[in-house]
Amino acid sequence: MNHKLVLRGDRPLKGSITAQGAKNAALPVMASALLMKNGTLELSRVPDLHDIQTMSDLLRNLGAEVHFSEGKMNIVTPDQLDWATPPALVRKMRASSLVLGPLLARCHRAVLPLPGGCAIGSRPIDLHLKGLTKMGAEIRLEHGSVHAEASRLKGARIYLDFPSVGATENLLMAAVLAEGETVIENAAREPEISNLAETLIRMGGQIDGDGTGTIRVKGVEELHGTEITIIPDRIEASTYILAGAITGGDVTVKGMEPEHLEALLAKLEEAGAHLSIQGDCVRTLPDTLLSAVSLKTLPYPGFPTDLQPQIMAALCLARGTSVIQERVFESRFLHVSELKRMGCQIELQGDTAIITGVEHLTGAEVRATDLRAGAALVLAGLAANGYTCIYQMGHIQRGYENMVEKLRSLGGDVEIVPCDENEGPKF
Repeated sequence: MNHKLVLRGDRPLKGSITAQGAKNAALPVMASALLMKNGTLELSRVPDLHDIQTMSDLLRNLGAEVHFSEGKMNIVTPDQLDWATPPALVRKMRASSLVLGPLLARCHRAVLPLPGGCAIGSRPIDLHLKGLTKMGAEIRLEHGSVHAEASRLKGARIYLDFPSVGATENLLMAAVLAEGETVIENAAREPEISNLAETLIRMGGQIDGDGTGTIRVKGVEELHGTEITIIPDRIEASTYILAGAITGGDVTVKGMEPEHLEALLAKLEEAGAHLSIQGDCVRTLPDTLLSAVSLKTLPYPGFPTDLQPQIMAALCLARGTSVIQERVFESRFLHVSELKRMGCQIELQGDTAIITGVEHLTGAEVRATDLRAGAALVLAGLAANGYTCIYQMGHIQRGYENMVEKLRSLGGDVEIVPCDENEGPKF
């Protein structure tokens, strides 16, 4: 049964919620469990999301035991693992590629179908494969799958042409069991990578420089079990901060790390939002009226591409004309046509969106084309007059735990309604 999200907007949200654990931190940490022999990795603050379930099923198919309940997860890895990944699971989620490095390091071989995920442009795993090749892996592509082999990976100096988060994480995991030292240059600096590095260090890895552009890893013979807490989800937290701003409400997001959100908070303050930042809480004060700003998406600590659709929705109601340059993913404007159904005035010029603020939005039937596009439509629907129906809810459920319950706790009029497969906006 398919479902649609139905919202009645034009009401300020009010109240407080607690940020979930970061999906994009939990997935690589889960994959790192494959590096252990007969060990147990205990995770706290794991969000209950479709992608987490997909990774859990993938690890089980490779031979691990995964137990997950109420934010706690235990992963028990046996002495022997399967090294061929099931295509049906891998193609559900691009983050499935994160098992490639650990499998190659532990099993000395791996087969990985080219993974799936959101349709937001070309996100090849070329950088992953180039790095593993420099570490001595023999890699070939056959029938849509990556076949990789290495007797034992060897330390190498690897320069990433782009600071790819996935490549940095995959190579970091591969390097902890490699022979000698690996240096990853132009590495991604996202907080999620530091969460992974902390996990690997607690497992016995030797890592220096995570959170910077150069990470040094000295390979060890084996890793052991440990405990780790997943960091707060900066994208989820930011989405609810924007929900407060776009509705002119009074919303507090607790249990987060505001320093991870500096790019967003700075832009919101530049736009005239009234914010209160105290400890692990960020509060949007009521009666905020945003003004136009310009921004470009960049790797961390720049403005995150995963927040571009959401802030675009908010700027559609800002005074003046805003300009957004998308510099990370070339096709991350699929939400524009859906926002325009609701009355947004947006013009696209290549990788740039020009947004002219309007006085109000109108509810409409729209489609979530990917995870963050879906979140942007939720924000627009919360602010729009009348009812908004968002189809293809599965995208949103990949990244937001208990979104309906959280929005209702803030006073939002939101419900999930069953719908037919062919129901939805016509194109």
